[in-house]
Amino acid sequence: MSKFDTWLHRQAPTRDSFERSRFLRPFAQRVFHPALWRFTRRSVPRGVALGLLVGIFLLIPGVQIAGVALLALPFRANIPIGAAMTFLSMPATTPFILLGSVYVGESVLRLNNGSDHFYQLIETSAPLSAWGNYVLNEAPLALVQGIAGLAIIAIAAAVIGYVLSAWFWRWRISAKWRRRSKSIASRG
Repeated sequence: MSKFDTWLHRQAPTRDSFERSRFLRPFAQRVFHPALWRFTRRSVPRGVALGLLVGIFLLIPGVQIAGVALLALPFRANIPIGAAMTFLSMPATTPFILLGSVYVGESVLRLNNGSDHFYQLIETSAPLSAWGNYVLNEAPLALVQGIAGLAIIAIAAAVIGYVLSAWFWRWRISAKWRRRSKSIASRG
């Protein structure tokens, strides 16, 4: 087992930690199916993609892992990898994800420029009536744009994560086979 494999197995959540989760107890029989806990060439990229998608889109720490575990059932994704990938949206990265989602949402949908008006209200120390007008008229559209941007970022991250992890898996397996064939050739 390589150093990376050892590190990965130490960092990945264990089956026991999931069994103790009160969110997953009603689904325990399905979630703890052995196929969802194996590291295969198909389940690992699916777990990476699912973990990034749920981890970035939900941004609620306890719900992310439960969401990955439940969505792993129909997608036959690796649960430990998916759960580990949700940790990429931690408190240090969340503000950047949210700012990016506002930017992407405004760029794609172009419903209104809610963030510019928001900053303008802050800079001018606007009265409460101006803030009330903003909350009732412009904030809902800005929220829709932010959610759309978050969905776009989550889907893009999931696709990129899937492709990179599938490529890494193939590279790793081919490197093992090359080492094995060199070892056999040197003996023979």
